[in-house]
Amino acid sequence: MPPDNLNKQLFEPTRAAGDAALKAFTPQMGQRYTNGRNFDHGAGQHSDVSMLSPYLRRRLVLEEDVVATALGAHGPESSEKFVQEVMWRSYFKGWMEHRPVIWDLYKNALSHDLDGLNRDRDLRQRVETAEAGLTGRDYFDNWVKELVETGYLHNHARMWFASIWIFSLKLPWRLGADFFFRHLIDGDPASNTLGWRWVAGLHTRGKPYQAQAWNIAKFTNNRFVPRPEDLAEVVEGLENEEPEGLPSLTPLRKPQTLDLNRPSVLLITEEDCRPEDFDLSSLNLIECATLAASHLRSPLAVAPLIEEFERGALKDAAVRIKLNTTQLRAGKPSDLVSWAAHAGATQIVTPFIPTGPLRDWLLEAKPELDKAGIELVERQRDWDGTVWPFATAGFFKVKKQIPHILHSIGIT
Repeated sequence: MPPDNLNKQLFEPTRAAGDAALKAFTPQMGQRYTNGRNFDHGAGQHSDVSMLSPYLRRRLVLEEDVVATALGAHGPESSEKFVQEVMWRSYFKGWMEHRPVIWDLYKNALSHDLDGLNRDRDLRQRVETAEAGLTGRDYFDNWVKELVETGYLHNHARMWFASIWIFSLKLPWRLGADFFFRHLIDGDPASNTLGWRWVAGLHTRGKPYQAQAWNIAKFTNNRFVPRPEDLAEVVEGLENEEPEGLPSLTPLRKPQTLDLNRPSVLLITEEDCRPEDFDLSSLNLIECATLAASHLRSPLAVAPLIEEFERGALKDAAVRIKLNTTQLRAGKPSDLVSWAAHAGATQIVTPFIPTGPLRDWLLEAKPELDKAGIELVERQRDWDGTVWPFATAGFFKVKKQIPHILHSIGIT
């Protein structure tokens, strides 16, 4: 197994570390990535993938910078697969923004699934066995240990893991998604929820992902050779769980009007740890705060590795903008109102908060913010505003628009 300090070596929570990781992987963004991206070499050996996801998750590294770097180093043909994989994260986030009710359905059903563990002793024991990595399947148990100890899993391993959890171990998919969300340092409410839905055959309906023994053996270089009989031979999607089909599209939230003259406070969250990219000097800023909120990911305890990375990323953001910063933790939503009101602000400015647990928390705070005459204004990045309108159906729709998106952003 990897040493205890592996996470610290790989994922230092700073913009400088993200930039260094981007620079180091640049030579591999072309054909080497295309040929090797599906191979899971094991903990500490993920040399064929960028491992930039913890930084992209918090905007310590930006999607447009990663894509521009790949294109500049390798050209559009050789870097095509790498660029598409970067786009998947933006696609999932945009898709969720078009259908935020999917997040609400996940939350409510997860609560029901967790309550079910108290009623069904056999199910509880099977879930506990899986989460402890004691299933007797060496491949699955190894992935559990890597996830818990490092906060990371190769994307192919995530797909195999979810498929085995759902179809071979026959466990509720939302409990598996929650297990990931509680342990993945790069865990994102859209990518995590929709990734599990994709494996379950709920995102692309009727097309579940099947983990197969030959595929695991091939793409782990025979580190693991599962017995075919240990994996589900027939995989049927879970679309019967949602017979009504996907919810209708809802309009994307429109950019808000920012009043540069109102006394304002700046709120930094892990959703975007590069506030310096926005024109802060134009604001009438009277105070700044970081808001730790990763503990909101689940009703259960979130891994300390996640909170440690979030804390470091927020601290790094505060240092870079060179403002005196208060450290807040998302507890009672009224605490946010009290802080802003005490500072004398009538406007809270923050980078965009997408659908997920932090947005839920801010929505709870909204009535008291309104009562206090304090407006929450979110600043959206051009990248999101350009990609998300195309994220209404399958990924292919976004894939077709990649040249247009990059031209609009000014990359090509």
